Amino acid sequence: MKPPQVPSFEALLSSATSSAVHLEMRDTYAVAEEEEELRLWRSGRWSLDDGRRALAEWMSLVAATVARGVSVRRARIVSEPVTDYIRYEHALTPLNLEAGEEVRWLPRRRADGIWLPHTDFWLIDDRVVRFNHFSGDGTAVEPEVSEERQAVATCFFAFTQTWERAVPHEKYSV
Repeated sequence: MKPPQVPSFEALLSSATSSAVHLEMRDTYAVAEEEEELRLWRSGRWSLDDGRRALAEWMSLVAATVARGVSVRRARIVSEPVTDYIRYEHALTPLNLEAGEEVRWLPRRRADGIWLPHTDFWLIDDRVVRFNHFSGDGTAVEPEVSEERQAVATCFFAFTQTWERAVPHEKYSV
C-alpha cells in the first residue's frame, strides 16, 4: 500500500477549521532555507526586520489561517542550557506571535512522564498529523502524514500535556 501524499504546509493549514498545533522537540535543525539568516544572526548583524523578510510567506499563511478563526499554537521542548539554534529561534519567535501563533517553551527536564511521539509534528483539527522527520544532524528528510486514530490521539495528548506544562514565550528566557 502506497503511503498517503504529504500535503504542503499551505494546503495543510488551509484545510484547518479550528486548530493547528505544532510540537518541536529538537535542539538544532539544519534547514537549508535558514542557513543565511542563521549565519547573519550569529554574526550579530541580524534584526527582526531581517527575520520578517525571511518569514514573510510563513507569516502571511499563519495570519490568514488565524483570520479564519483557527487557533495556531507551537510548543517547543528544549534542553537547557539551550543551543545557539534555540537562541536563534527564541529571537525569531516574536514574528510567530506577530503572525498570530501562540508559542510556549518547555524545558526537557519538565517533560518527564509525557508520552511523546518519535518526531516533531503538526496536528490539524485533531484529525490529521504530519510527522516531520530529521536526520541525526537536523536535516529534514521525507515527512509523512497519518489520519490513523492512534497516531492522532498520541499527538493530541503529547501536545496537550506539553502545552499545559510549558511557559509562554514572554516568560521564557534563554
